[in-house]
Amino acid sequence: MDLWTALVIYAPLLLLPTFFTALAIAVHKLGLIDAWLFNLSEEEKKKNGGELVAAVLKKHGVKFVFTLVGGHISPILVGCEKLGIRVVDTRHEVTTVFAADAVARLSGVIGVAAVTAGPGVTNTVTAVKNAQMAQIPVLLMGGAAPTLLQGRGSLQDIDQLSLFKPLCKYNASVRKVRDIVPTLKQAIAVAQSGTPGPVFVELPMDILYSYSLVAREFLKEIPRPTFIQRIFQWYIRTRVNAVFSRGFDLQDVSPLPVVQPMASISDVAAAADLLREAKKPLILMGSQALLPPQPADKIRKALESLGVPCFLAGMSRGLLGKDSPLHIRQRRKDALKEADVVILAGTVCDFRLNYGRALSKKSKVIAVNRDYEQLTKNSPSQWKATLTVEGDAGSFLVLLAEALSGYECPGDWTKMLKDRDMEKEEANREKALQPCKQYLNPLKLLYCVEDVMSSDSVIVVDGGDFVGSAAYILRPRDPLCWLDPGAFGTLGVGGGFALGAKLCRPDSEVWIIYGDGSLGYSVAEYDTFARHKLPVISVVGNDAAWTQILREQLPILGSDVACTLVVRSLCSLWCSQLSNLYYNMQRLCLCLANDLWLYKIVVAVGVAVLFVSGLCFTHSAAVAGLLI
Repeated sequence: MDLWTALVIYAPLLLLPTFFTALAIAVHKLGLIDAWLFNLSEEEKKKNGGELVAAVLKKHGVKFVFTLVGGHISPILVGCEKLGIRVVDTRHEVTTVFAADAVARLSGVIGVAAVTAGPGVTNTVTAVKNAQMAQIPVLLMGGAAPTLLQGRGSLQDIDQLSLFKPLCKYNASVRKVRDIVPTLKQAIAVAQSGTPGPVFVELPMDILYSYSLVAREFLKEIPRPTFIQRIFQWYIRTRVNAVFSRGFDLQDVSPLPVVQPMASISDVAAAADLLREAKKPLILMGSQALLPPQPADKIRKALESLGVPCFLAGMSRGLLGKDSPLHIRQRRKDALKEADVVILAGTVCDFRLNYGRALSKKSKVIAVNRDYEQLTKNSPSQWKATLTVEGDAGSFLVLLAEALSGYECPGDWTKMLKDRDMEKEEANREKALQPCKQYLNPLKLLYCVEDVMSSDSVIVVDGGDFVGSAAYILRPRDPLCWLDPGAFGTLGVGGGFALGAKLCRPDSEVWIIYGDGSLGYSVAEYDTFARHKLPVISVVGNDAAWTQILREQLPILGSDVACTLVVRSLCSLWCSQLSNLYYNMQRLCLCLANDLWLYKIVVAVGVAVLFVSGLCFTHSAAVAGLLI
């Protein structure tokens, strides 16, 4: 047999594996097997994917879904409403994620937001990044164009997964109805495991709506179709049937196990040995220490048992109550230079600790963090840990307290720190008493707020200078009663954080401490508060400038460009409104000059409005005078 004959005979046999591989890929891509197995009942054809989403959320303990409505996601919202999950609609998509973030912090249950495709999704990016840096488990569900129309110029069709790839721990696009349940379960488990963070799940329209509706939209009869049209109709029918095949078979919607790293017994023992020898120990608590699984009260008891003075930051503010002798609030830089053992419990050596340079080279440092990258950030170039523990900081402190039962921290060290604390507090109070040439003394105002806050108040801070002062003056009463954006320093969290806080704590006062710049980002959410009957209190520190920037820009560059805002006093605002009212009344009276009775009525109403406005202004001025 010559070579040519052999090629003719055996070449097809050699190509058979390639042929069958290509065939298998085509069958998979077209969903031919799923289409062949398609067998929905008439009742199942009326069900929709939004009902499956709602069932998963309900089983995971979700009580609130935050949204700004859009046609892409309507089945989710209606499904949640039917199962008793409260749907809270906001005035901007970024607020949905901020509110979900607050719910996750205060309740320990994953926060959930659902937004429509395209710009609805892109509007959430800042809040998602904030949740990532604050290590908060948030599930963002984004609508999307139908799978059959993606890449063909459909409305608001963009590559959303690429957008969130660097921001989220888990990203997925659901392509079949039967994948809704396992995808959401996996996303929620990933969000809460390890170092918590946001996750994104894309849900195209044809995945969420019912088969009956999707079929009516895509499987339209064409009179006298051509051969090409018949092939196209077959392709569309195959794809639609594959999307819904076995979509409503019974599935387990219960949560998957959450995996959280824990400190080893040997790490706890080593830390206990270091603390026993310490003369000047110190604990720096970060937000991460308050994450589940340990309840805040158990962590507080552990700290009280250890008796080691603590600096509390982020979500850990309020952990020790309002007036704990262990809570040190002032002169942290000095304390860190003097301490011989420092426990970084969920605290990161980033800009907030001068990249680790705030720690003394002589101190023995015990660093505890769930995230190895954060555990070793800027080490060993700027600082070096004596003991690194990759695990949950709250659980570590509980185990440490158990290992050091009977331990007593040197009292003279704690007393010295507290005495210095009181000196600084007294200096702040003296500044608050200093008269101002114009407007209010901001420190005095904040002390007034501190005095009138109830014992269960939740404090939301959103701003720059004013918030910086508030951090030293306002004292959270209990654990998880202080909400700030975290390391990202995001402006605009106020409305969303307050919304989530008030829903989680309906009987508590919720205060937003705004700067006048940050107020502009979420002031529209007062409409949301009103519609959902959620009373919150806002205090705005108005210095009519972006002062944190102005303070450096002006002396360095010699210009205040873009740093100043307009100062509008209550009196000038009132006069401006009355001037507009008077002008409009004049125009109306000229139009009604020929009708004496109508003219008299308009004049009478105008006089009454002027009189009432004057009374309101007088009352407002009196209230402002009392605050001063």
